[in-house]
Amino acid sequence: MITLVLGGNKSGKSDFALDLLARAPGPALFVATGKARDMEFREQIRKHRKSRTPYIEVAEVAEGLPHTLQKAKMTFPAVLVDSLDYWLFSCREAGCEPEKVEEFKEVLNNWGSTDLILVSCETGLGPLPAGSMVRAFVRSLGALNQAVAVRADQAFLVAAGLPLTLKQG
Repeated sequence: MITLVLGGNKSGKSDFALDLLARAPGPALFVATGKARDMEFREQIRKHRKSRTPYIEVAEVAEGLPHTLQKAKMTFPAVLVDSLDYWLFSCREAGCEPEKVEEFKEVLNNWGSTDLILVSCETGLGPLPAGSMVRAFVRSLGALNQAVAVRADQAFLVAAGLPLTLKQG
């Protein structure tokens, strides 16, 4: 089953996704896609690491998410990816976004029975970004979220820590 969890920054989407993972059959894999680029984000990552249950294995990836997922579904009954927006940014920064997005969609199309929980920021709920680079990223992330939602068995939008069901399969 593929589950998509969307929400704004600090909406509670990661906590909700971790709760879903805790209910899935173990062992589980947590795939972290964020790279610490400043001290504040390093601290956020450190806090996330400390708060995770020790029985969840962690893989940290950048552009290699599709390959990591292909391997993970052979070993783990449940996988959580947090988050697609960081992964997409890494792909964009590395200059491989179009091919990696297609590779990722192909992985989803052939996913199988492993529980997969995908976290992503919902875009477009605020004002239109002034810069063309940010607008292009927002468009790409919106398109990725829509593509994942089509393939997902269930989808949630988390706001103020409260999950709203968007799709139930």
